[in-house]
Amino acid sequence: MAQQTITLRLTINDPVPGVCYSLQGKDGEPVDAVTATEAPLSLDAPVTLNDDGRLTGPFVRREGPERRFVYIGIGTHAGFPGAAWSRRAKIDVHDIPVALLDAARQGRTLEVRLPGRARDGGPACATVRPHEPWKAV
Repeated sequence: MAQQTITLRLTINDPVPGVCYSLQGKDGEPVDAVTATEAPLSLDAPVTLNDDGRLTGPFVRREGPERRFVYIGIGTHAGFPGAAWSRRAKIDVHDIPVALLDAARQGRTLEVRLPGRARDGGPACATVRPHEPWKAV
């Protein structure tokens, strides 16, 4: 097997309407910013699936030898300097099951559904745990 680009779809089930969200590149730059409505919002992150099952690429960050994650920038982190919010959501990707990675090698997109709101009613941030497990779509 060779390295392959796959797509991770990060879907926020209940984003805060009017707030901007984006993927965040390795240098912290916002990529593909969108303004939320009341509908679920999806961001597609192309990542590299390596032969050993590790995910790398311009959107994948790492912490220690195992943990890998993708950031969603919110408000100012999504490139809107005057925004009321300045948050990031950390989405773990190191624990995606091997069977799903195999499905991604076959061209399937891997999707995770995320909560959009924190306890304070603002956008969910820090390490955001999915509503349901990753799935191939």
